[in-house]
Amino acid sequence: MRIAVIGATGNVGTALLRRLHSAEEVTSILGISRRGPDRTGEPYDGVEWQRADISKPASAGRLTELLRGADAVVHLAWAIRPNRDEAFLRATNVDGARRVFEAAAAAGVPHLVVASSVGAYGRADGAPGPASPQSEDYPVFGTPSSHYGRQKAEVERVLDAVGAAHPQIRIARLRPGLIFQADAGPEIRDYFLGSLAPRPLLRALAGGRLPMLPWPAGLLTQTVHADDIAEAYWQVVRQGASGAFNIATDPVVGPDAMGTALGARRWLPVPVPLMRAALSAAYALRLVPTDPGWIDMAMATPVMSTERARSELGWMPRHDAVTALGSVIAHLADDGGLGNALHRSRDPWE
Repeated sequence: MRIAVIGATGNVGTALLRRLHSAEEVTSILGISRRGPDRTGEPYDGVEWQRADISKPASAGRLTELLRGADAVVHLAWAIRPNRDEAFLRATNVDGARRVFEAAAAAGVPHLVVASSVGAYGRADGAPGPASPQSEDYPVFGTPSSHYGRQKAEVERVLDAVGAAHPQIRIARLRPGLIFQADAGPEIRDYFLGSLAPRPLLRALAGGRLPMLPWPAGLLTQTVHADDIAEAYWQVVRQGASGAFNIATDPVVGPDAMGTALGARRWLPVPVPLMRAALSAAYALRLVPTDPGWIDMAMATPVMSTERARSELGWMPRHDAVTALGSVIAHLADDGGLGNALHRSRDPWE
């Protein structure tokens, strides 16, 4: 099998390359990214690297040529920063995804596998997400105040349209929770905390020395280790699966699980409006790169059931949620990280 991975230097892409290298069925891997990996070594060696900036209309023809002969395309590329430049985010995330999907169809690729997210879920009335596990039939509306949620939902609509126009393509979409691994610690810090995050505080978090955990009252979220989501992608590719799959591990993360990961013995429930107001002020003062829409999305998304992935793909995660959280917390203060480290934005004002 020849597998093309678009966005292959990021968190999931790096983990997926590791998994593909170990699969006997894979004969060649095409890695496509805007700049290519900024370092050599595993898992970036042994990959045919090509550069393409999917945010540019001119990339459409090049993508079609690059994807010819691929047995499957896994589209992972997604821009989170600069968080304040929504036009750029849309050009990459929505328009770029459309170019990838249409190029795959034009190239005759039989299987298209796309990274969606729990963030794609939402309700038209904006109501909080339910705490009882929901299947893949839960509404896909995104969160109006979150560019991430809105764009993830819009990409799914684009994917539906491409699938209707090209019914010969098998299309799968994976909707994971938050994705963590040790090497992603610096990336997650850069994306959500920025360069002003004090390293001593990050080291204290890594050392389990947090006396009390402030936590938004009522917030529940889900995580998955990068190697486990990579296994899910591989099983979808290997089995030629189609449809939507929720991917997350147990336990559902609330203050108890997060407190365990951080070594906090107590937690302080914080009213969501208060936490949102604090984050909004920090964002307006350009102290952090994370806008309050991320809190809105976290509250609006449901707890996901992963029964379909487990029963139809035979997917079984090897890491629990606390382990996944701990793997990234321990490395938030590190330098370097993934193969995209040199071209990540670290500025909180972006």
